[in-house]
Amino acid sequence: MDRLQKVIAAAGLASRRKAEEMIKDGKVTVNGKTVTELGTKVSPSDAIEVEGVRIEREEKVYYLLYKPRSVLSAVTDDKGRKTVTDLFPEVEERLYPVGRLDYDTTGVLLLTNDGEFAYQMTHPKFNIEKTYVARTKGIPSKEQLKKLERGVVLEDGKTAPARAKILSVDKKMNRAIVSLTIHEGKNRQVKRMFEAIGCPVQKLKRESFGFLGLHGMNAGDRRELTAHEVKQLRVLAETGKIG
Repeated sequence: MDRLQKVIAAAGLASRRKAEEMIKDGKVTVNGKTVTELGTKVSPSDAIEVEGVRIEREEKVYYLLYKPRSVLSAVTDDKGRKTVTDLFPEVEERLYPVGRLDYDTTGVLLLTNDGEFAYQMTHPKFNIEKTYVARTKGIPSKEQLKKLERGVVLEDGKTAPARAKILSVDKKMNRAIVSLTIHEGKNRQVKRMFEAIGCPVQKLKRESFGFLGLHGMNAGDRRELTAHEVKQLRVLAETGKIG
């Protein structure tokens, strides 16, 4: 038995908080009866409708994708561009990306149909680290790296402390390869952080998400996460450690 708002959130219809609001507003029925009590628990056999729409309780699936360039982190696109869900034609479940990577950014991207899991993986309070490798125009100085690590002020607030490291430099081309580890997920955050220190990004890749990396994978490859990996990601979100 699960709480009703948890089931609604897991179906991807709304966040847990929004689901609670829908329940209180009388927009949810269980077995044909309107339910407004937040403590209500439901079983897999219960028929749940939200604003008249029946919830299909799919088996939960979890995938890791090595996102290629020129692919949109979305379910659909009104401009007809390829989306990450187009790369899973054989998957019957309704997948959606966990967070997003920019159109021209490559690397680790998770996809699922589990709304609660997606929330745990993306909300800043859970502090799951993501490591990016950027090719920058200009070679960051030690002081510029310290600014990244202390946090830089963007138009939507100051970024949290991060870890930054230069991996290689090309003095002739005046560029560098820099690793940056953050736990937030502001829109275009990594690119904006490098812009803020005067070293704009030319190329960007997310190398890891928590403990998940791209070992042995090429752009466009994907694999299903193991049950153990999903469990460990949940533990990481809840405790900050891998159990």
